[in-house]
Amino acid sequence: MTPDLIVLADTIHAMDGQMGDSHQAVAVRDGVITAVGSRAEAQDWAYAGTRVVDLGNATLTPGLVDCHIHPVFGLDLTIGVDLSSAATLEEVRALLQSESENDGGWLRGWGLNPNAFGEVPLHRSVLDAVSGDKPALIRLFDGHSALANSRALDLAGIRGRHEFEQASEVVCDADSVPTGLLLEAAAMELVQRHIPQEPFSERKARLATLLRDFARSGLTGGHVMDHSEESSALFQALEAGGELPLRLRSAPWCMPGSDEAEWKKLARTMGTGGRRWSVEAIKLFVDGTVDNGTAWLHEPDTHGQSTAPFWPRPEEYTAAIRYFAARGIPTATHAIGDAGVEYVLEALESLRGDVPADILRGTVHRIEHLETVPDGLVERFKGTGIVASMQPTHCTHYSLADHSDNWSTRLGKERADRAWRCRDLREAGVTLGIGSDWPIAPFEPLPIIADAQLRRRSGHPEQEPIAPAQGLTAYQALEGYTSHAAKAAGLWNVSGSISVGKRADFTAFELDPLTTDPDELAASAVLGTFVDGEIQFMLERLA
Repeated sequence: MTPDLIVLADTIHAMDGQMGDSHQAVAVRDGVITAVGSRAEAQDWAYAGTRVVDLGNATLTPGLVDCHIHPVFGLDLTIGVDLSSAATLEEVRALLQSESENDGGWLRGWGLNPNAFGEVPLHRSVLDAVSGDKPALIRLFDGHSALANSRALDLAGIRGRHEFEQASEVVCDADSVPTGLLLEAAAMELVQRHIPQEPFSERKARLATLLRDFARSGLTGGHVMDHSEESSALFQALEAGGELPLRLRSAPWCMPGSDEAEWKKLARTMGTGGRRWSVEAIKLFVDGTVDNGTAWLHEPDTHGQSTAPFWPRPEEYTAAIRYFAARGIPTATHAIGDAGVEYVLEALESLRGDVPADILRGTVHRIEHLETVPDGLVERFKGTGIVASMQPTHCTHYSLADHSDNWSTRLGKERADRAWRCRDLREAGVTLGIGSDWPIAPFEPLPIIADAQLRRRSGHPEQEPIAPAQGLTAYQALEGYTSHAAKAAGLWNVSGSISVGKRADFTAFELDPLTTDPDELAASAVLGTFVDGEIQFMLERLA
């Protein structure tokens, strides 16, 4: 077939499992790869109407896919002042004071790292001191907790403890007075519902800007770990206006307290979508976060917390997993603590014999995060087909090699030494998808690929690596965004490598990600992205 596009680059990494790539050209027709070969061979492919894009000495790879993002949910999580750079309580107060002077309604903020508080408890008084008469709600960096001031608690009618269908909590002091700390979605929603809604047009514009930034960073796709009716409306509106520059694969939430009637409604949404977005999986949670004391651990953390599952009756989680798996619907479960990961493994292992083998083989089930797991659980992954989806920068941005950070302190040395066991899982033959969990951590993939190798924050050679034996090779890190990302979505037959018959989704690098020093790679440029053989982003000098 005569191609409508030929892309040339001095180096092409096909990521098809064959090492030692020697390609410099790829041909595309109607969004599908039709040939891969040399520059000399490409001269015979072209005809009068073929567009040729010559990237010179660039490196071309399959399009990068972030395996865990929250672009729509993140619109709510990123309103107000960005507190992620605050390293001390004084810096937090200064940023909040500046925002309070400029914000006309609610005082909002996000990205707050509890390490900035040091030994000072997270308490509403910190916000009361800078918010004046305004209600205030500040999101912590993990997305699973928030701090409200006294005015916001009063507006929401929060005056004591609450009971929830899921493991959420309005944290109270010894006198049952709310401290302002709200743990998990149901508790945060008590305040969130009183905040004026952002107009659809503004949310659409912010999402369009975000997705363009995704494309400029090198992303051609993302696994969206949330979905709602608003998500559908926003994606439809963006696609209608030609503003959807990457593929989005979404997974709506299945939460505790739901029943089979609600599971059926979720199942009916599978496969809905548009040209570049679709609903393809179900997202569940079995625990929360270590930093908040809401993870599910076999033994309590050093605060006596993180001992309970997110589903108060975890057998109902197993029933939900079985319902979706029996219908060939992929699932992705948030599991951070060792007990949580083990329970999910057991639930998925229990499907054997209950779900027809052909359906089970054809459906991808994933565990998200896996922050601390012992050797035995790594071994149990072998041969199960269960995918691990992990975020290297959760390790490098929020924990420290000396264990002085909040995450490590809560776990204690033994469990903190089991941090983000990416290499061990790969050595066990596990498919490992890599992502950012934006907005929990920055989305730019090149620094994440670098951090996955370095086990420290790229660009900071003075930092001591965190469990350096868990560092990935350059090839493994790139696989996490390409071939393994495709396998994690059950799409290896149509994407994830530069192979004939697969989608023409590509990312062009200034430097070769397989041979460049990771720190240097993290600071280098992405030259362009293609989706369906259509340029979504290209540096001006190459356009």
